[in-house]
Amino acid sequence: MKAIREQLIKKLVKGEFLSGQALGEELGVSRAAISKHISALQEIGFDIFSVTGKGYRIANAIELLDETRIVELLTEHNTHAKVEVHNLIDSTNSYLMRRLPNQNIPGQVCIAEYQSAGRGRRGRQWVSPFGSHIYMSMYWYLEQGMSAAMGLSVVAALAVSDAIKALYDVDVELKWPNDIYFNGVKLAGILIDLEGQAMEPCHCVIGIGLNIKMPEKSAALVDQPWIDLSSAIGVEIDRNILTASIISALLRRLKIHSETGIHTMVAQWQAQDFYFNKAVALITGEKITRGICRGINVQGALMLEVNGQVSPVYGGEVSLRAGL
Repeated sequence: MKAIREQLIKKLVKGEFLSGQALGEELGVSRAAISKHISALQEIGFDIFSVTGKGYRIANAIELLDETRIVELLTEHNTHAKVEVHNLIDSTNSYLMRRLPNQNIPGQVCIAEYQSAGRGRRGRQWVSPFGSHIYMSMYWYLEQGMSAAMGLSVVAALAVSDAIKALYDVDVELKWPNDIYFNGVKLAGILIDLEGQAMEPCHCVIGIGLNIKMPEKSAALVDQPWIDLSSAIGVEIDRNILTASIISALLRRLKIHSETGIHTMVAQWQAQDFYFNKAVALITGEKITRGICRGINVQGALMLEVNGQVSPVYGGEVSLRAGL
């Protein structure tokens, strides 16, 4: 079934009319089966219409992520990484986590056009329409151990910021622990998965979901305010170029992190921290703690001032909101 949909995707993205009868004969299934597969593709974000006597066609041609082109662009950045591009996957993070402990190499990247089970923090769904955004994960071996893992969200957020700034001369905002904002609205999210022992080197997967061009149908499924990069800056985004730029920036910052931690990144984070020196509400389950955000420390923990006392707040099942 997946193989048939993969074949349909490759044909549809060219933007030409495709006969249901001819497709069925070529792929060895009935015309009715082709119709069901087309309906399934429409559900994942394909804007496909049909015309009697002509067949199926997508409303707008899609430029797919191109593994070869991304690697070529990385080479131009003097960056080398093993890159895999999948049309259909459950989750890029889950894919790399399944390959542990010995099927990944540090810096290995998995990118997808569509995720059927994309994940955000605290088990939330990450809406992942086909060919619309960037869904990317990178494997990294964290020699410093899990104690250094909190800094990875800082590293990843700053890397995305680096890439967007370099390509479009636009500044984004950062929100602890793992969100990227534009004009105070969520543009991207980061998900860190870990495997290993607390005091030993560990495996980690850094996931990045970046909104590029949200289809109207998919927008209705998102349960929080959002913005996409194309709308935010008013230009068409070449996802291959942006993906390569993010990979390159992430590898640069991970190298710094492995050598010195995030010591040199704290000030950079705080220059873009959306809540820096603002009143905030920290939500942990049913508990709400109100205070003032004072940025982050060198472990990547939130520095929260409550009644004149500043204390670190480490990651976990917490949410940060504007104070009331």
